Amino acid sequence: MPTSRILLWGGLAAAAGGAVLCVLGWYGISGERFAERQLPYLASCTVPGAALIVAGAVLVTAAYALPARPAEPPVPAAEATSPGPPSSDGPPLRVPGGTLAHRPDCPLVEGRATAVEAGDDPSLRPCPVCEPWPP
Repeated sequence: MPTSRILLWGGLAAAAGGAVLCVLGWYGISGERFAERQLPYLASCTVPGAALIVAGAVLVTAAYALPARPAEPPVPAAEATSPGPPSSDGPPLRVPGGTLAHRPDCPLVEGRATAVEAGDDPSLRPCPVCEPWPP
């Protein structure tokens, strides 16, 4: 079974449309005796029909050539909930030149040797990740 139904059905529709155009072009050409009167049918039906058949074949082939996606195991309900923001009781930290105050265990400053205590700087905003104090 192909992995992409859109490619498969799109390719089948393009090939079917191309076949219809080729049949219409053949029917129009078959009733004309002179070559100059057959050219409009070639240009408007047969050539685009053949192009649609080729495009449809490419799309169907691509639908079957795509690798199958492995089924993802269901996530248990206990793991589906987010753990919430990090928490700690230490003083807020800041990165030199930064504009945000972070908790000491915030992933944005954790392990950084350059992080210093924020103090009571009123220009600092709370980090949206760890929310060091209530708004």
